[in-house]
Amino acid sequence: MRLADRVGRIQPSATLAIAAKAKAMKAAGVDVIGFGAGEPDFDTPAHIKEAAVRALADGFTKYTPVGGTEELRDSIARRVRADYGLAYGRSQVIVCCGAKQALYNAAVALFQQGDEVLIPAPYWVSYPEILALVDAVPVFLPTGEEQGFKVRARQLQEAITPRTRALILNSPSNPTGAVYLRHELEEIAQVVREAGIFVISDEIYDKLVYGEVRPIPLAALGEDLSGRTLLVNGVSKTYAMTGWRIGYALGPEDLISAMEKVQGQSTSNPTSMAQKAAVAALDGPQECVEEMVREFDRRRRFMVSRLNQMDGISCYEPQGAFYVFPRVDAYFGRRGGGKVIRGSADMAEYLLTEAGVAVVAGEPFGSDAHIRLSFALSMEEIEDGLDRMEKALLKLR
Repeated sequence: MRLADRVGRIQPSATLAIAAKAKAMKAAGVDVIGFGAGEPDFDTPAHIKEAAVRALADGFTKYTPVGGTEELRDSIARRVRADYGLAYGRSQVIVCCGAKQALYNAAVALFQQGDEVLIPAPYWVSYPEILALVDAVPVFLPTGEEQGFKVRARQLQEAITPRTRALILNSPSNPTGAVYLRHELEEIAQVVREAGIFVISDEIYDKLVYGEVRPIPLAALGEDLSGRTLLVNGVSKTYAMTGWRIGYALGPEDLISAMEKVQGQSTSNPTSMAQKAAVAALDGPQECVEEMVREFDRRRRFMVSRLNQMDGISCYEPQGAFYVFPRVDAYFGRRGGGKVIRGSADMAEYLLTEAGVAVVAGEPFGSDAHIRLSFALSMEEIEDGLDRMEKALLKLR
């Protein structure tokens, strides 16, 4: 069968692939510790589930407006205003089947063949693949531990060409956990203003931050910036609602209208009762989020400390999200399990087969020197998994 060329340009999601492989191994009776998960291990809070049950009982099971119910769009606008002082009207909000769909809708609405989109690296694996689907060109801006995995304003400025259309900025970051501070964003904002480019601001982990760090969207730095920024978020990570598939975006009315048109000819509306649950999440008590963050923080500190105690491993301390991104290239060139470890994919395969530890290779995130581990699993599993990992690394020669 002849398939469209665009299918050959994209890769399957590396994070979903490793999670599926680990689950399959577990189902086959193999003892696997899965550090690949990109979702909280907590249950959806009870008051959110109850709102969905009520919606079902009330017969709220029909189509809703394509871009989401008025009730949910108003809840999203209220939440963003309360959190960041940003004022959006209902027509500037769209609800999608997850934040990934919001990003895809935006790419379809914004980009044409040959448009360049700047992406700081490491990056979430789906950004370049979404751009490939619309024939846009990802331009990667490498960052490293020495700069906190954050792109600098000068670096951004030097990468801009006449074909540059937009910047994708993810803070807190998946996979590094880096969070842009206000003064860093102000410098980036000045470059954005001068170049006249658009910004897609992925804020999906904005509530999962640690210590004194407080994220701020680029759009909050000035009224002119809110007009050239699409703020993307959702309830998946913050409220342990990954399977409910509710994401959203806020931005200029003409862009939101175009995204709604795209959605109307693809999925149509998000699930009706999931939208009711999202209203309960956004408008309801937030103590559940605070409890989740406290537990994530405990795991985060343990994982960073434990990884940095391992010979040949260095691990940057994330300020947000629920991932660590340790550097493992000191082991490249060594042999184990009958093969030479030549890169992060080999390392991930080795740890899975030798130790029963599922991690995600750093290569699909734009850094082959690293691997990604989630701390969205129990402390007991974390301790066991890291012990297994260290033993396996010590076997490499």
